[in-house]
Amino acid sequence: MDAHKEHGASFSGPVKQQKQEQPNTEHDDAVYLNFMKSHTCYDAIPTSCKLVVFDTKLQVKKAFFALVANGLRAAPLWDSKLQRFVGMLTITDFINILHHYYKSPMVQIYELESHKIETWRDIYLQYSHQFLISISPKASLYDAIYYLLKYKIHRLPVLNPETGNVLHILTHKRILKFLHIFGRTVPKPEFIHRSIQDLGIGTFRNIATIAQTASVHDALAVFVERRVSALPVVDEQGKVVALYSRFDVINLAAQKTYNNLHMSMREAVVRRMCFVEGVITCYAHETLDAIVERIVQAEVHRLVLVDSGGVVRGIISLSDILQGMVLAPAGIDCLLS
Repeated sequence: MDAHKEHGASFSGPVKQQKQEQPNTEHDDAVYLNFMKSHTCYDAIPTSCKLVVFDTKLQVKKAFFALVANGLRAAPLWDSKLQRFVGMLTITDFINILHHYYKSPMVQIYELESHKIETWRDIYLQYSHQFLISISPKASLYDAIYYLLKYKIHRLPVLNPETGNVLHILTHKRILKFLHIFGRTVPKPEFIHRSIQDLGIGTFRNIATIAQTASVHDALAVFVERRVSALPVVDEQGKVVALYSRFDVINLAAQKTYNNLHMSMREAVVRRMCFVEGVITCYAHETLDAIVERIVQAEVHRLVLVDSGGVVRGIISLSDILQGMVLAPAGIDCLLS
């Protein structure tokens, strides 16, 4: 289904104009915090967007094919018995199924062929206490950021409180783009001009990577155990040569190659046919302002921090950026837990 709004451009909520201030050398660190608190989730919803809803009685395999066909990473789940939304089907579910049931290229994954979504949820929920985390369109974008980071989710359904319908799936990427466009109406705080190393924004230790000689199955294990959304693929010297994300895993369904997870990462990277998120790098000395500009312009979900030799030294994710720009000034760190 397509979700539409009645007015506006790419962002059509009423964007509140901030009071114009005189130039001030002492910029307030809470500028972006206050900006997000003064705008609602509705403000960040696009005028037109694609939204697919799955009934829990649909076969898991068909659901994942539908995600690939529509270029989506997740879909809300509707339980026709309960007459309400009960959760989300995401690429993480596909990864968990492959990781849990895959044995070898000679053994077909019958569970992927036969399971309905409700069956998989019954099995998976034995290990996980998941529930549908959603937000009202009237809630602030600050609340949305807090939910995304606190619950470590990448997609937050915006539900109409009157009808219970899903209006949009809000993401880190959407919120940061909103801030990038409309945040220009407020003065930049001093910290935006400091380096990401000084600010401590990003992950600089125990970085999850995968060797290009490792298998796709090895990569799935890292995704499950480390709960990361992408893996820099590195050569023997530790230099990044590609980026393999969770979205690349769902493409295995499109290519029907999920029964051969022993292929090397080198082969898996070459065989990718759908949209590929390129490796966009950055350096520790670069400013937060430059990092935000690059990640928004490139429309990627993370930057790989490298040294002068191209060796991976860190990851700067959208979560890291929103934490540093919005939640840190409020004294909140959702990334520690």
